[in-house]
Amino acid sequence: MTTIVRFAPSPTGRLHVGNVRTALLNWLFARKAGGRFMLRLDDTDAERSEERFAQGIIEDLGWLGLTHDLFARQSERHADHMAAAERLKTAGLLYPAYETADELERKRKRQLARRVAPVYDRAALTLSAEERAKLEAEGRVPHWRFKLPAGTIGWTDLVRGPVEIDLASVSDPVLLRSDGRFLYTLPSVVDDIDFNISHVVRGEDHVTNTVAQIALFRALGAPEPQFAHFPLLVGADGSALSKRLGSLAVGDFRDAGYEPMALLSLLAKIGTSDPVEAVLRLEDLVESFEFGKLNRAPARFDEAELAGLNAKLLHITPYETVAPHLEGMSAAAWEAVRANVAKVADAADWRHVIEGPVTPVVEDTELLAAALPLLPSALDETTWGAWTKAVSDATGKKGKALFHPLRLALTGRDHGPEMKKLLVLIGPERAKKRLAGEVA
Repeated sequence: MTTIVRFAPSPTGRLHVGNVRTALLNWLFARKAGGRFMLRLDDTDAERSEERFAQGIIEDLGWLGLTHDLFARQSERHADHMAAAERLKTAGLLYPAYETADELERKRKRQLARRVAPVYDRAALTLSAEERAKLEAEGRVPHWRFKLPAGTIGWTDLVRGPVEIDLASVSDPVLLRSDGRFLYTLPSVVDDIDFNISHVVRGEDHVTNTVAQIALFRALGAPEPQFAHFPLLVGADGSALSKRLGSLAVGDFRDAGYEPMALLSLLAKIGTSDPVEAVLRLEDLVESFEFGKLNRAPARFDEAELAGLNAKLLHITPYETVAPHLEGMSAAAWEAVRANVAKVADAADWRHVIEGPVTPVVEDTELLAAALPLLPSALDETTWGAWTKAVSDATGKKGKALFHPLRLALTGRDHGPEMKKLLVLIGPERAKKRLAGEVA
């Protein structure tokens, strides 16, 4: 059986880190299995779904490199969903219920007061044809519930292991609203069947949904896929991210200058037994992916950890990868400064240090005066060591007293990349002007 997985976001907002982790785990699993990754926009909520969000999801996944092999929009498959609903009605498994939201809430409160599970009592199934006709004559329009079978439903979860749930503890789910719109459950199952989805990989907040979905697969005569429910993300302090996800949108990370592989490297490894490391290629994440490495505890997402990982990634990133974003900076310059950048944009600051104009910081006039005539006109990476030794011999200065004033004069900074590399890039003409206290 071909492995086919789907990432099925609703285009009702921007893609956030929780969404990306779901997409990534699906993508890695599919690629490792030699299968296919489907992007399915669950856009049946016409009131909240917007095309700008749909396009944003596609663009964000493209920026991350999580390319899809299959694509569909649920809104274009209404006829298929309705056909499945009619099959369930004919089989007596989809029945009309007439309670209002207020009536259902009062029932729920009474059940809780009696300390019983707030499960729908199936009162609608006891209505006679006359009673239903009377309710409809009063203007009541039914919603439609799926009649769950008796007993238990279980599955072997690829993350959680054996799971079994007593259906007596689960309400018959509403599949169709009174206005004729589908809720999430039935369209998801119908599309999973029609697109031959082999594995459903998603957060553990969907575990309860899985019970009804497995029952629906069976009612529609289709084998259910395998399921993998992983723990959700929490903040660095262990608090829920749900209220903060709007500020953790993929577009915000992109605009802030983070590299896509930094975000993917972090999301692939947090909450697993593997160490979090900067990885340059998605293929490397594929090779190490296993559901068995996912912990049962929530994964902690720390923005500070992302920032550190972004810097580490850039420190090992070859020139060819970032050249289009360096505005003409040479390969030699990137190799010299990359260990001192946290984001690609930082390279522009070091390019300015190299090419100028730089206002030198003069800390030791006598040292600079002695150093200027000793600087040779031809520079290479051996020059710094030989030149500073000559300056030390001439002045008696050593250590910080020697190196710090020279760095300040040549770069205007008190820290930075190795001076043996920077000096060559600055060049003898600019270097001599700066040693003389001139802006160059």
